[in-house]
Amino acid sequence: MKQKIILKVQMNCDKCRTKAMKIAAAEEGVISVAIEGAEKDRVVVIGDGVDSASLTRCLKKKLGYAALDSVEEVKPKPKPDQKPKPDPEPAPKTCCQSQSVFIASMGYADEPNCSIM
Repeated sequence: MKQKIILKVQMNCDKCRTKAMKIAAAEEGVISVAIEGAEKDRVVVIGDGVDSASLTRCLKKKLGYAALDSVEEVKPKPKPDQKPKPDPEPAPKTCCQSQSVFIASMGYADEPNCSIM
């Protein structure tokens, strides 16, 4: 069972963060380790069959303070069904479609009341 373990650890400097990541990565079954949080004080461990109590104990022994924040199961993301949807076929074009042309008559050019001339 894949699980996500979040631990709150006292880390004052980059050296402490590196040490915490090395300790967490050395545990059996760990897939990934990351540092999160606004103050960079949370270690997030994702793994399969990781003993969270043992991991907390090791971090507490080496760094001084460590508390188990949460353990939750990681569920795989559902794969979207990607069935190719057929494109709607466009209407067939015919070359001899009847088109109506309207011609508007403004009057004759030789009329005296023609507004064009």
